[in-house]
Amino acid sequence: MLISVQTEDFDVTEVSRQLCKNRQDIGAITTFSGQVRDKSPDRNLLALELEHYPGMTEKSLTAIAEQAQSRWDIDDLAVIHRVGRLAPGENIVLVVVISAHRKDAFAACEFLMDYLKTQAPFWKKEITKNGEHWVEFKDSDRQASERWD
Repeated sequence: MLISVQTEDFDVTEVSRQLCKNRQDIGAITTFSGQVRDKSPDRNLLALELEHYPGMTEKSLTAIAEQAQSRWDIDDLAVIHRVGRLAPGENIVLVVVISAHRKDAFAACEFLMDYLKTQAPFWKKEITKNGEHWVEFKDSDRQASERWD
């Protein structure tokens, strides 16, 4: 299991390669990578600033990763989340799940992303041409995460 909260960018292919190294029993590699997106109609996002509590965040991500491993038949996983100041178009999050079968890999990957969107201890601030404001998670993200209860 790879859990990382970092300022540095990541390489999706390299992380997947690391998880599968020397394995021939893997039938599915499911990845989700997210980027900073400027959803404003006038494209005024300058940056997204992400804050977290070191130590607490990694512990929280490890706990949810362990829960995914206990719920689905998966062989390994990686969760990488960037923090700091990120520009539109930059990578922000990566989830990779490897398994013998695709259904378990897809379900675990989706579960992990739903958790990251609603419960992981990250705080996001949008910095725009018009000022700054903290981002709250969407009701649709909350509803998506409730199905895992």
